Amino acid sequence: MLVTIIIIVVLVLLAGFVVVGFNRLRRQNVGVNEALGGVDVQLTRRADLIPNLVNTVKGYAQHERGVLENVTAARAAVQKAAQGGTVDEKSAAQAKLDKAIVDVLAVAEAYPDLKASANFIELQRALTDTENQLSFARQYYNDAAAKLNTSIATIPWMFFSGLAGVKQRDFYKAPAGNETPPTVTF
Repeated sequence: MLVTIIIIVVLVLLAGFVVVGFNRLRRQNVGVNEALGGVDVQLTRRADLIPNLVNTVKGYAQHERGVLENVTAARAAVQKAAQGGTVDEKSAAQAKLDKAIVDVLAVAEAYPDLKASANFIELQRALTDTENQLSFARQYYNDAAAKLNTSIATIPWMFFSGLAGVKQRDFYKAPAGNETPPTVTF
């Protein structure tokens, strides 16, 4: 009788431990998905600012058509990646957009009236704010991914990763050459 009670208690404790492990990994996985969604929101916000920036610059730089077309293509790539691309695809699309934005700002440098325009100044502020929020969102994602990856790689949680259907996640990395922010001078 005592042995039966001990076996039942051990089984209940073991079942409770499995439930706790499963739920912990699933919560962390949801947190990583939420954090990646935050990166997508900021990438989309940034891409939404681009048409306003392009339209503001267009009036001054009609002959810079190639630069403006590159920005439009980069914006489309970011929107596509934000709708379901991998972390690497999102990172590559962001790098392309980074370069296009630098090119547009460089074109603006040649037009003093544009640089003094209230619309252009406001767009620069909004872009700077978005860049800061995007940086925070990427760091938040990486923190959530690190927490999940650590759990998956350590005992006892690693034994529940298959049961929970949770896998290690890639970190959001800056593409080669984008380790430092681009510099634009006015």
